[in-house]
Amino acid sequence: MEAFVLENKKFVRLPEEEMGHFYSGDCYVFLCRYWIPATEPDSGTKTEESDPQDDFQCVVYFWQGRDASDMGWLTFTFSLQKKFESLFGNKLEVVRTRQQQENLKFLAHFHRKFVVRRGKRKQIRPSDWTAPTEFFQIRSSGSALCTRCIQIAPDSSLLNSCFCYILKVPFDKEDNSGIIYVWVGSQSDPEEARITEEIAREMYDGERFSLQVLNEGEEPDNFFWVGLGERKMYDTQAEFLDHARLFRCSNERGYFAVSEKCSDFCQDDLADEDNMLLDNGDQVFLWLGSRSSEVEVKLTYKAAQVYMQHLQAQQPQRPRQLFLTLKYKETKRFTKCFHGWGPWKRPV
Repeated sequence: MEAFVLENKKFVRLPEEEMGHFYSGDCYVFLCRYWIPATEPDSGTKTEESDPQDDFQCVVYFWQGRDASDMGWLTFTFSLQKKFESLFGNKLEVVRTRQQQENLKFLAHFHRKFVVRRGKRKQIRPSDWTAPTEFFQIRSSGSALCTRCIQIAPDSSLLNSCFCYILKVPFDKEDNSGIIYVWVGSQSDPEEARITEEIAREMYDGERFSLQVLNEGEEPDNFFWVGLGERKMYDTQAEFLDHARLFRCSNERGYFAVSEKCSDFCQDDLADEDNMLLDNGDQVFLWLGSRSSEVEVKLTYKAAQVYMQHLQAQQPQRPRQLFLTLKYKETKRFTKCFHGWGPWKRPV
């Protein structure tokens, strides 16, 4: 695998130590060469000239952060893509992927150490800039391969006993020293806790930060809760992960259809042109896109009623309640089903 990152309007090689670390405001390109083993011909047609030959395929993954503009894609298509096409011809496949919508084949390259930070990799800092607290949640969505470490707002209400977190608390404004906490929820997966500690050590390797692993309930008052603002109530279970399902309701094909998204869904799967149904095991949310039509809204409401009737027959022990939610007005019961939920990008 060869990796490139967009820097000053051109793609440059990504340093080896930054492999697997992404920024939401940047674009990355990964050139992957896959070996295709030769297949033996049928015994009846085998000749001396038909010895099988190994082959290869090249796949270029273009990764775009949720805060990055589409200019990165245009820069790629007129620069690196043309170069790769001249080198590999019809053996080349280009896959464009957005943050948290990566396919399993791409995610497998990073061995569950997939880190997404907020902002840009080389961000211009104002003169009065002070070292920020950094807070990350590690979570798997549907499969162990879909494990990501995503930066979230430093808020203690976002803790959950079923997950692991990384908290960086700097001691001074120059960001030269501080402490790294690895918070292990009491109901979290031990393997996920091990990976979280490895990620924390690799993320801050070489910096003058001490690392401390905390089991839930062992938090020191001096820096941990101060780093998160204040101590707040947080969830102690994540049963919603076993039931969370997201459906897209749209008539873009000329007829109304309800289709389920994959279990590894994210915030960007909520499309403004459509309406969505989110089932978290206790509630069914009807999310209205800001540009969906009145007809779509009525049909989505009917679809929600049919879905809840079906659930009542299949799971009478878990009755659901129907809630309406709008973009920019989502509650925590809704947003906690999405890993790394952040503020919506306001239209320019």
